[in-house]
Amino acid sequence: MTLVDFLIQLGDAIWAYVLIAALIGCGLWFTWRTRFVQFRMVGEMFSLLTDSSVSSERHHKHVSSFQAFAVSVATRVGTGNLAGVATAIAVGGPGAVFWMWLIALIGAATAFVESTLGQLFKQRHEESFIGGPAYYIRRGLPLSRFAWLRRSGRWMSVLFAVLITLTFGLSYNSIQANTICSAAHEAFGWSPLHVGLAIAALTLLIVFGGIRRIARVSSVLVPVMAIGYFILAIVVIALNIQQLPHVLRLIIVDAFGIEQVAGGSLGATMMIGIKRGLFSNEAGEGSAPNAAATAAVSHPVKQGLIQALGVFTDTLLVCSCTAFIILLSGLYTTPELNGIALTQAALQSEIGQAGPFFVAVAIFLFAFSSIIGNYYYGEANVRFLTNDRRVMTIYRLLSGGVFVVFGALATLDLVWSLGDLFMALLTTCNLVAIVALGHYAFRLLDDYRSQKRRGVDSPVFHRNLLPGTADAIECWE
Repeated sequence: MTLVDFLIQLGDAIWAYVLIAALIGCGLWFTWRTRFVQFRMVGEMFSLLTDSSVSSERHHKHVSSFQAFAVSVATRVGTGNLAGVATAIAVGGPGAVFWMWLIALIGAATAFVESTLGQLFKQRHEESFIGGPAYYIRRGLPLSRFAWLRRSGRWMSVLFAVLITLTFGLSYNSIQANTICSAAHEAFGWSPLHVGLAIAALTLLIVFGGIRRIARVSSVLVPVMAIGYFILAIVVIALNIQQLPHVLRLIIVDAFGIEQVAGGSLGATMMIGIKRGLFSNEAGEGSAPNAAATAAVSHPVKQGLIQALGVFTDTLLVCSCTAFIILLSGLYTTPELNGIALTQAALQSEIGQAGPFFVAVAIFLFAFSSIIGNYYYGEANVRFLTNDRRVMTIYRLLSGGVFVVFGALATLDLVWSLGDLFMALLTTCNLVAIVALGHYAFRLLDDYRSQKRRGVDSPVFHRNLLPGTADAIECWE
């Protein structure tokens, strides 16, 4: 057995037997404790996208609520939305789409809790606020009633910071760059090396501008790519409107079908749908709280709600677009088609020879926005580990330059396997922390709702609402 095979089997075993059950369990628990916040407050989520209120500290350099949302969606909406959905359908059948939808509806509550905590325990920084799981693990766990958690805060926070930097900042950027270069080579015949160097140069130009430049670029790229892809899906659906009821029925029947139960494949359909859904929307993994913490808002719950909307945007909108395009084409039963090749073939069957070219452009927008968002998740955690500017410069060159070019040239089986394993470990750290600290998010949600019921248009939080936490909560005076 090779190292790659061992890592694949280890990562699959951890996900199959531990993390999927834990993520679903946490999602259901948070849904119940927040009284179904992801459903009851959908209207509030949309209204907060244009929220112009900032924290009472009047931070002179700040990232807006929408910009923080855009950064998190930029990392969620990546190549997995085109290739990952296609793989889920090819392997698990149309029913996998239903399980992707279900896990997004449940996971949105987890996203709300972790992003609210990211806001609560954020810190001031010269460019913006900064925070994420490493910060709330370090500052929040020492407040726990359990002695073993109080003692675990320091080493768990360092472990998480290292893992997310390796996973998102380095290995995942290689994967995104590889996908861009492969799509460009197939569609236009361009050299992967030349494309990789161009992407690296563009990435470095953006990341050396800091989080505010990343946020500005993301706030332009994300709406363009999401709206453009949504319009394309609507056109494809409109051209095949008579088949839509059949496709919806196919998804539901296949998710619970008698044939799947009899054939023993129902478990595989559920597993691939849930796994791809979790990888796509990232709820519970601890990535989005790094972006959520940068926003200057008047109450932590605001970013919690907005990041819950990000889960819906990723899975219910973008992933569904890919799913409908593939299912309407009928090509998902073709054995030799999988991943991005299936998506390209499905689009080509619907809109002609422009399909592969459109996918190449979409891949660039999706993957490049993920590269700069992934970079920032690493930056926030490198800053947690050290304030040395030389280390930060080295990280920027590695994440935005070296690993992008490496991804353009490499075969990435090992990188994917390492990324999956690291992701499993950092998700475990994050789930322990948000379960231990979730009561703070519940308390903040109660306060937010109470202020809204009293007629307060823009609720404001002060840390004296949580007695005994003054030393752990730096902001929110």
